[in-house]
Amino acid sequence: MEIRMEIRMDFLNCLDHDTSIKILRCLEDPSDLVRASYVSRSWRDFVIANGLCKQLCLSMFPHLLRVDCVIEPSCVMEKASEVGCSKFVEWETLKREHKAYAFLAQACLSFPFDDCIKDAISASSTDNYPEESIRNTLQKGDRVGRRPSYWSSKGQRKAAVPETLVYKLVADICVITEINIQPFQAYFQQGSPIYSAESVRFHLGHPKCPMDDTLGEPLDNCADDKFIWTYSSPEFPMAQERSLQNFKLPEPVVCIGGILQIELLRRVQRQEMDGLFYICVAHVQVKGRPLSSAFGVEILGPSGKFVLKTLSSAPRSSLPPSLPEDDALYHGVPLQGLADLEQVVNGLGVEVLDEDWNSEDDEAADEMDDELAF
Repeated sequence: MEIRMEIRMDFLNCLDHDTSIKILRCLEDPSDLVRASYVSRSWRDFVIANGLCKQLCLSMFPHLLRVDCVIEPSCVMEKASEVGCSKFVEWETLKREHKAYAFLAQACLSFPFDDCIKDAISASSTDNYPEESIRNTLQKGDRVGRRPSYWSSKGQRKAAVPETLVYKLVADICVITEINIQPFQAYFQQGSPIYSAESVRFHLGHPKCPMDDTLGEPLDNCADDKFIWTYSSPEFPMAQERSLQNFKLPEPVVCIGGILQIELLRRVQRQEMDGLFYICVAHVQVKGRPLSSAFGVEILGPSGKFVLKTLSSAPRSSLPPSLPEDDALYHGVPLQGLADLEQVVNGLGVEVLDEDWNSEDDEAADEMDDELAF
């Protein structure tokens, strides 16, 4: 009987540093990169030391470049005597960032979609308060019982005057993918006019000062100087139709701070009764992935920088439902689907020497779960 011995080699030990980095950067799925870090201790140390999970996460979601630092509120340093050693502190920071960014990237891609609006904050104007309050837009449809349900701006002689609606999202970190808006059709007026805007634009950001969880009654004329907008969408045309209209962002946007502003641009419908232009909205819906069960943020003043907090006590119910519990390390980063690294190497035209696998690295494989789990 012929016995074939499989020759194993560690290309990270055979290639120069830059070539190894180039190969591992070909892994475009965060779960692939995490799985690569489980191959051996040397691979794990290489991935962590070079911040590859952080680089991948920031390339996927550039708004996370404003992270100032990552902390684990429940983390207790076991080696307090070594805190004074700069190399130890630096390595612990790299490990913490590796875990946090690996989970964050996967969470942004796999957490369940949900409605992301928590409450209404303000409208630039309201015609008849509270009957036509912005809070009515939180209700689905355009009627509650027999009563019409909508927000209405004040009337304007000039069609170019814009309006804004500001909402609080359900989490300080949300990955927003689309916003849906239903213009209101005044079925009780002659001709049943639809008071839509000509176009719409969206802004995401955070308040300059901390806000109470209980917002109270929505305000009029809430000044823009209370918020910092870190993302502004393109301008989308709005149809003069009663339907719930879908506005999908060009790419998913990580909203840090949990504030959405809807900017309604240019009025199209004049009210016959007074000859003024109005904009009326029946319902607003925001779709995305709330990450509140796994992450928290602390905004560092008007700079826009923030502290990312990994909540290690997050319940398992917050994990993506498709993940088996046995594979739910990193709070749910799936360790599956690793890309074929041999194909990556061959594609780059790199010649790798046939050398034996480092046996010491294999001995470390069983230790990974305890070291890498939060």
